[in-house]
This record gives sequence, C-alpha cells and structure tokens, in this order.
Amino acid sequence: MTEKELLYVEDALGHEQHFQAQCTDTANKIEDGELKNFTRDMQQKHREMFQSFYDLL
Repeated sequence: MTEKELLYVEDALGHEQHFQAQCTDTANKIEDGELKNFTRDMQQKHREMFQSFYDLL
C-alpha cells in the first residue's frame, strides 16, 4: 500500500469514527423509539464500515 493510499484509509477511519460518535450522541438525545433505533442502526453500519477499512491495514 502506498503512503497516499494509507492516508486515504486513515482519513476514512477518522470519518467513520466521527459518524459513529454523532450517531451515538444523536441516539442518546432522541426520545422517539423508531428514530432512536434508526440512529443506532446507522451507528452499527458505520462501525462495520470502520472495521472494513481497518481490515485493509
């Protein structure tokens, strides 16, 4: 993997961590059960994407 490719993967990892944190924060603030479940599902998807990017390393 080139240095430039590694930087792209590191950038993607950072974005996925940010999205996970945003989803967690939002889910903790939402009272509507359906929306809370949706944001938790989105958090799980971002966790899976993070793991996919991490596995590239």
